[in-house]
Amino acid sequence: MSSAISISDPEFDSEVLNADKPVLVYFWSHWCGPCRLVSPSIEWLADNYSDRLKVIKMEVDPNPEAVRTYKVEGVPALRLFRNQEVIESREGAMGREKLQAMVDNHLN
Repeated sequence: MSSAISISDPEFDSEVLNADKPVLVYFWSHWCGPCRLVSPSIEWLADNYSDRLKVIKMEVDPNPEAVRTYKVEGVPALRLFRNQEVIESREGAMGREKLQAMVDNHLN
């Protein structure tokens, strides 16, 4: 079972902006090859950081509002939120080590 939570535009405020801990939002698409490479690392992060990080998955095509608001120009894309603000923004594929380092930089 996945620890990452899939949401849609109407749930964004309650699941991301009103979260009680930092939130990593992973924007992806089923047609995106690099997303298939990144997804296992996102799941790993969700499983291993669940005590201090909430991991959210949003498919870009059915969720244009979040895509537009957070200026997602390509997938995979990551937005790390803390206290309702984006504190880190990345686009493009990255390996597990780089992803972990990005998150650790803001959690430690």
